[in-house]
Amino acid sequence: MLRVERQVTRRQLADALGVHYQTVGYLERGEYSPSLHLALRIAAYFEVPVEFIFSLTPFAPLKP
Repeated sequence: MLRVERQVTRRQLADALGVHYQTVGYLERGEYSPSLHLALRIAAYFEVPVEFIFSLTPFAPLKP
């Protein structure tokens, strides 16, 4: 949601992070857990604390 709210495409985010754009999709769908280094880079890119994006407790679904 953060990426969409800020109008950043998957490819733009991937390029900024130095990863493949499909990696961003895997992260968003919960199919891949990022390394600590990648999680920190994502948080830095969006200028938010890492726990704003990632949590040990699952986030509530956006749609029921």
